[in-house]
Amino acid sequence: MKKGIIVLVSLLTIGIIVAIIGISASNKEIKLRSQITAQKEVCEAFYDKLWKVIAQKAQVAEQYKEAFSEIYPQLIEGRYGNEQGGALMKWIQESNPNFDISLYKDLMNSIEAERAGFFMEQKMLTDLNNEHRIIRQTFPSSIFIGGRADIEIVIVSSDATKKVMETGLENDIDIFKK
Repeated sequence: MKKGIIVLVSLLTIGIIVAIIGISASNKEIKLRSQITAQKEVCEAFYDKLWKVIAQKAQVAEQYKEAFSEIYPQLIEGRYGNEQGGALMKWIQESNPNFDISLYKDLMNSIEAERAGFFMEQKMLTDLNNEHRIIRQTFPSSIFIGGRADIEIVIVSSDATKKVMETGLENDIDIFKK
């Protein structure tokens, strides 16, 4: 009789341990799935922000360029258009309006910063997806959650990058090629 109770308690203990492991693995998988879904939304929002910031800063820079090209000829005409002789010397001595390229520098900095931020968000998404894949495929979690579906993630890339990854070759390094 004592032996039967010991066996029953042992089986019950093993059952409880297995149930705890299964519940823990399931909870971790659910948490990762939720994190991945949330990170996908963050990536979409960040990408939207990225393009809006770049587009709007580019519009400001373009507007500045157009405004400057409209007023610059008028400024020069007003200073030198009515005078005879000596205009070249005045041009050399005066301080004339210069086209300020700081808006373009700011735009370039924004492009770089936004792209770097988006890369980090995409990296976080791939890291979470990898963690999800590992938990589903490793023992003992695979016993309980191995049959659950992969999560589909989309990594934003370009045709050029896809071609390089397929061929293993990157020969087009002239960035100003037309």
